[in-house]
Order: sequence, then structure tokens, then C-alpha cells
Amino acid sequence: MLRWGRVAAAYLAASASAVAFAAIWRDTSPFLYSGPWLVLPGITSHVCSAVIGLGFGGLVAFSTRVFVTRFAWARTLHRELRPVARDLSASGIAAVALFSALGEELWFRGLLQAWVGLWLQAAAFGIVHSQLSGPSRWAWVTWATVMGLAFGALFALTGSLVGPIAAHALINALNLNYLKSHDPEPRPRSLGGLLGQRS
Repeated sequence: MLRWGRVAAAYLAASASAVAFAAIWRDTSPFLYSGPWLVLPGITSHVCSAVIGLGFGGLVAFSTRVFVTRFAWARTLHRELRPVARDLSASGIAAVALFSALGEELWFRGLLQAWVGLWLQAAAFGIVHSQLSGPSRWAWVTWATVMGLAFGALFALTGSLVGPIAAHALINALNLNYLKSHDPEPRPRSLGGLLGQRS
């Protein structure tokens, strides 16, 4: 099985375990938030959640490109994360983006948020992203914490996990593709011909 296939399978297992834990201990679906801030009837909550999530995900992906262009910390983080995406095919990016979003949203928002609340689930989400060992470790943790707060707030607002999953998957897909295709610090090309010769 390909490397991304193992990652996708691990996230699928995480998703299934989150659903099982929710069914056993919460006796409810992890896709629904009890007592949402905005009470919407039936499928309207899922549609509203999806629309907000996709809009937010697109905005975050766009802002990532702006940050990498303008800020040294973002370029460093981009450079340290590039190996994650370098060998992924288009189908690998799609699979990792979708299944990681599904697994993480089910666990952190769908399951953990109901037990510990918005702020603690976001902090836990940030800590889980501390696996980088380079200088950008805490920038990555901070970014993940902020994203955890945003996804959790969207879940609490609409009462549906559809939006956080959609936002998370879109951000992952667009940013993995960006990591793969964009080198923020390309090496200068050597000059050919007479200009490349030393006098």
C-alpha cells in the first residue's frame, strides 16, 4: 500500500473509532452539536454549515499564500512542511485531505468538544500538531490551535460537523498542493554561456 494509503487508512480507523465512542458514551451522533448557537431546521443547518465552511476554507487557503509571501515565519513553516507533500500524487493529496479532515474533526470537534469545551479541544488540537522539530514548531502549534477554535466555533454555531469537515478538507487539499508545487525560496539558476564563465 502506498504511503498516503496508510495515512488514509489510519484516519479512517480514527473516524470509525470516534463514531463508536460517540455512540457508546454520548449516545448521540458526533456529527451534531447539542444546543447550537444558531438554531436551524433540519437539513438547513448542514447546508449553512457547508457554505460557511467552504467559504472559510477558501479564505484560509488564500491567506496562507499571502503569509508565505510576506512573513519569514510562514516561509520557514512552509519549507519545513514541504516534505509532507513532496511525494504525494493528486489522488494522494485528495485522500489525505479528506480522510485527515474527517478523522480529526470527528475526534476533536465531534467527540472532544462535547466533553471539554471549545477552548480545551482547540488547545489539544494544537498540541497534537507539535510534531515538527524545527524552529517553526510553535508557529505550527499556534496555527493549529487557531484553526481548532475556528472549526469548533463553526460546529457550535450551526450544530453541524459538515462545515468544519468541508473547511478542513479544502484547506488541507489546497495547502498540500501549494506545499508540493511552491518553493518559497528557490535556488538561483546558474548563468549559462559567456555569463556563466569565469574570467
